[in-house]
Amino acid sequence: MSAKSDRSRPVPLIAAGIFLGLGLGGFVDGILLHQILQWHHMLSNIRPLTSVSNIDLNMVWDGLFHAFDWLLTVIGVGLLWQAGGREDVPWSSQTFMGSILCGAGLFNLVEGLINHEILGIHHVKPGPNQLAWDLGFLVFGALLVIIGWLMIQKRAKYTV
Repeated sequence: MSAKSDRSRPVPLIAAGIFLGLGLGGFVDGILLHQILQWHHMLSNIRPLTSVSNIDLNMVWDGLFHAFDWLLTVIGVGLLWQAGGREDVPWSSQTFMGSILCGAGLFNLVEGLINHEILGIHHVKPGPNQLAWDLGFLVFGALLVIIGWLMIQKRAKYTV
């Protein structure tokens, strides 16, 4: 075992990947579900798109949601930049991609639990099967976390 591997710390790379995954996961949600498919908007369950004022309000909250995603992504880029300047950070595409998947999955889990289930401000796809869509969103998030974690652990096992 080399002296460098004794001191290697993947945590900065993992933290950068998680923040990038959180931000990018939010962007995928906002761009795909809010804008392209138009299944929901941030407050569409409590302020339905039935009036211009409700549409305006949802548009503002969608914008705030994207601003938060942007902030998470910028933090991830900053953390990645810092990690790049450190000699003790082992670079691994598998660890990095696994971390991004973990972050995207965490986004789905947190956003899904808070916005869909606890606050009920919107659902993935409103309608007769909205609970199934909401639960599917949570399951997908959990799968992303599990796959990402396994990728990180597999890489860690081979670097010890």
